[in-house]
Amino acid sequence: MMTTTIWSEGQSVRVPAWVCDLASFRRWVRSDEFPETGRICFLDGEVWVDLSREQVFSHNQVKTEFSYVVAGLIKTNRLGRYCPDGMLFSNEVANLTAQPDGIFLSRQGLRTGRIRFVGGTNGDYVELEGTPDMVLEIVSTSSVVKDYKRLRELYWRAGIREYWIVDARPERPSFDILRHTANGYTATRKQGGRVKSAVFGKSFRLTRKTDEQGNPEYELAVK
Repeated sequence: MMTTTIWSEGQSVRVPAWVCDLASFRRWVRSDEFPETGRICFLDGEVWVDLSREQVFSHNQVKTEFSYVVAGLIKTNRLGRYCPDGMLFSNEVANLTAQPDGIFLSRQGLRTGRIRFVGGTNGDYVELEGTPDMVLEIVSTSSVVKDYKRLRELYWRAGIREYWIVDARPERPSFDILRHTANGYTATRKQGGRVKSAVFGKSFRLTRKTDEQGNPEYELAVK
């Protein structure tokens, strides 16, 4: 049995030969062999590895703004829990383990077991399993195909009500809320630059300004 080694930007990840399906991938995730850095997912039979460095203004700061606003909205209204970047979640129907940039777990979803915490040791957990209410992905150059095509299909198969996708690489950032329908995801129509979320019952608008140093600065407004 041969181990696969993946190199990117001077870093490497060794994928054990025994990782051949979702169950074995999840065993690897819970083992001491699983890397502590990098974004590693299982996408319907394929181990996807991204070791690229995170971009400050087109990714990190956008993610920070969404985490600040959405997590605050959830906490203030006691809607459930928000898991920011880095939390693994798996869905057997979609044959998927992913690390979204954000995940919303509603109180109803947690109460009914539609989404649950698994892989716990010492009273804590390392993974989510099931169907969250919303996932967020912020597009980077290394994740274009994954975010726009692969995950769009797999998140739909997983039954996730809303897929939020943001691309802040262009001068004018795009922000879409894709809603789950019987035939796939459909983009929610914008009105006045705002896009309505059925999950939260609120409208959101993402804008970009420039700070004192001339760098991008983002604001996610809620109405």
